[in-house]
Amino acid sequence: MQDSVSHSHSTELVNKNLIRHWLWWGLVWLTVFPLVGLLVSIKFHNPGFLGETSWLTFGRLRPVHVNGVIFGAFSTPLLGILYYLVPRLCGRPMAKEHWGWWALWGWNLFLVTGSVSLLLGYNLGFEADEFEWPFNILRWVVLALIGGQVLATIFRRREQGFYVSLWYTIAALIWTLMNLILGNVILPYLEMSGISNAALHGLYIHYVVGLWITPAGLAIMYYFVPLATHKPLFSHRLSLLGFWTIAFLYPFVGTHHYIFSPIPYHNQTISIVTSMLLIIPVWAVVTNLFGTALGRWGSIAGGKDGDSYAAKFLMLATFYYLVGCFQGSIEALRRMQELTHFNDFVVSHAHFTVFGTFVVAVVGAMYYLWPRLTGNQLWSTRLASWHLWLTIAGSAVMLLGLTAQGFIQGGMLEYGANFVDTVVEMKPWWVGRTLAGATMDLGFLCMAINFVMTARHGKSLQAEGQEPEDVSAHPAAEEVNWFVRPSSVFIIAGIGFFMTAVIVQGILPSLLPQTFSPEVKNARTGLTTKVSDYGPL
Repeated sequence: MQDSVSHSHSTELVNKNLIRHWLWWGLVWLTVFPLVGLLVSIKFHNPGFLGETSWLTFGRLRPVHVNGVIFGAFSTPLLGILYYLVPRLCGRPMAKEHWGWWALWGWNLFLVTGSVSLLLGYNLGFEADEFEWPFNILRWVVLALIGGQVLATIFRRREQGFYVSLWYTIAALIWTLMNLILGNVILPYLEMSGISNAALHGLYIHYVVGLWITPAGLAIMYYFVPLATHKPLFSHRLSLLGFWTIAFLYPFVGTHHYIFSPIPYHNQTISIVTSMLLIIPVWAVVTNLFGTALGRWGSIAGGKDGDSYAAKFLMLATFYYLVGCFQGSIEALRRMQELTHFNDFVVSHAHFTVFGTFVVAVVGAMYYLWPRLTGNQLWSTRLASWHLWLTIAGSAVMLLGLTAQGFIQGGMLEYGANFVDTVVEMKPWWVGRTLAGATMDLGFLCMAINFVMTARHGKSLQAEGQEPEDVSAHPAAEEVNWFVRPSSVFIIAGIGFFMTAVIVQGILPSLLPQTFSPEVKNARTGLTTKVSDYGPL
């Protein structure tokens, strides 16, 4: 948004009441679903916790936590923030703005009824794809509705520039709508070979993280880091490099969770190579965001207002993005897979990226927006500080502990230890993980209290002579070239790369001759074993 936009005009672009309601519910789910994860973590070191009640067992609670964090704690506030971000960057109100209310209630209906269904035992049986068809339809319809609003607003925008956050927003919505068809329709209901089922599920689950959480989260970070630090974006060219390399590489990496599987060797290699190449966009994004904050670190660290705490959380998220994605890239290497696959190293990586990076980034955006949406200053900087440090302490202990657990358990198994003995060895580490999780949940409680009190009892921004909207801090519009036009992002990045990866990594593997070979070669000894035909028991 350009500086020439008047304050009165900018405030008309967004429906603050609608966004507040989205963020209120986001605050609820940020508190509830991580708490479910805390209960699940206790079951690792105390399996009898909560007794034998079926809907409180590990198998029922874990999918509630995983899906709740992805689609509740992260996605709810993010979708609400789109009703702020998109109009401000397009220079016009969101198309069919009143649809946002239907989307809000539909989304919450999906989260509540879907979570209850999981507790009752209704489960498709696919990781991160557990909801049954009625809830999947509701989720898809809500996202399609919001996606339609976003696209209509972008294609009818008044601003000539097309800022990087909008690239990621379009791509995230298009990728996710297609991915949900893959995961909710094709995987569970279409007959296919076991090879295709495994390969496509590897793509689906990685697309949830890499083609929804990552691009949607980066849209938030690219928008709010310049605003919170009060500096323009460091480099437009780096944002181009980061976006197009993510769009091209990430659709191919999902198979790296199936190294040493019957999926053809060259498909596994493609996923390893693209996983390693993802270091390029990660470095581009991190350099761009840290470069934006260059010269402002002192004021960010010492600041006591909502913008400063927004910047602190966003910088923490940027750091975790660097560490978590580096961890994910090396995790794809065959030697690392031998050591760490199926243990807590993988869990560490998931928490580094989903929670440490993108949930924390959304929290930073909420700290920036909440005073502007309520018209009040942040009620307590002390509570904000407690939230920040509880998040840092809890996440550092959890993530480093889980990483260490992966190396310890993997090393024990490689040296011939009994699996049960490795589980016993993990017990004190799991206790530490629970305590770390409780620390992080206390941070969310501080945030919830602070936001409620800000809305009810915070000092008015106008009373302090401050504008509730800092128009001059909006990211500058950039020149639009063919490779950053909405149509190019939609067709090439959104559809082209996605479909190419699904065909190459998900469909072709089951059609290749080697997938029908009855022989299996031992990777260590080189000996070949013939597998007998399958027959019924």
